[in-house]
Amino acid sequence: MNKKIILKSLQSAVLGCMVATSGAFADNYPDRPISVTVAYGAGGATDFQARIVTMMAAKEDKKGNPVYLNGQPMVILNRPGAGGQVGWNKFIDSAKPDGYDLAAYNVPHFIAQSIVFPNKVKYNVNNLEPVANWGADPAVLIVNKDSPFNTVKDFVDYAKANPGKLTVSGAGLYVGHHIASLQLDKAAGINTKYVPAGGGVKGLQFVLGGQTMAGFNNLSDAFRSQDRLKILAVADLKRNEFLPDVPTLKESGFDVDDSSVNFRGLMAPKGTPDAALKVLADKVPAMFKDKKVAKKMKDGGSPMRILTREQVQKMWKERQAYLTDLLKDLKK
Repeated sequence: MNKKIILKSLQSAVLGCMVATSGAFADNYPDRPISVTVAYGAGGATDFQARIVTMMAAKEDKKGNPVYLNGQPMVILNRPGAGGQVGWNKFIDSAKPDGYDLAAYNVPHFIAQSIVFPNKVKYNVNNLEPVANWGADPAVLIVNKDSPFNTVKDFVDYAKANPGKLTVSGAGLYVGHHIASLQLDKAAGINTKYVPAGGGVKGLQFVLGGQTMAGFNNLSDAFRSQDRLKILAVADLKRNEFLPDVPTLKESGFDVDDSSVNFRGLMAPKGTPDAALKVLADKVPAMFKDKKVAKKMKDGGSPMRILTREQVQKMWKERQAYLTDLLKDLKK
């Protein structure tokens, strides 16, 4: 037989096997629970929301047919520390690219950290694959209920009169909270002392307990604790539906944009099979839109912004370019 014909036959056979295997994988995937690493502590905004948006993964219809992910649950694994660095580094080191190891991402956090600490963190937009985005949580400037600060102007006036003495907590270094704090310092011409608390919950507790004079935190966390706080401003381009009476920093006279808004979603390690990514890209956004998910998110003051895999790919690329430029002037 002609060698070219034999080679062509072998290539066709291999391709046929690959297509068949891919089809079988897609039909059976997932056939066991999927783990989701959350690089923040239990009870914080990322953990709180991740548990809500994944709770319907194993949902079945009235006839017992799986609705989203073949009847398989998603299991949350908390690995907090250093503003996400501990959990995401561990994810890069240990996650198997088989479709069963996912992680919650936070943007700008992981992108900003990869830009500022390229030799310290192992993750970046090139070794991770987005699945879908569930929400966008703005940073808010908060103070204790007993604080003498009632407006952003009060905060800024004190900072100008007491350079370096006004302490501001946040979840970690170069997370959205830190970026919002750096932006406000630059816009107002002030010098505050940023205190990375090792998580949003701890950052909130620092403000409530008086360890810091103020803080930048997640709108969703502040919303659930607003009876014990004063929320002075939102670091976004427009007011938020959950806090309609709270002005933006721009409205308060300070040129701070939406760079610190915390986009949250699910991602996989690079090398995850295309067949698995396709199933996840098809099913996960629909899971996020489930009525029970939407209600629980709304009840918890958690703003949703559902984006598909393609939309997140675009968002990551844009944020990588934007943050690279922004952080040149903000790093300190």
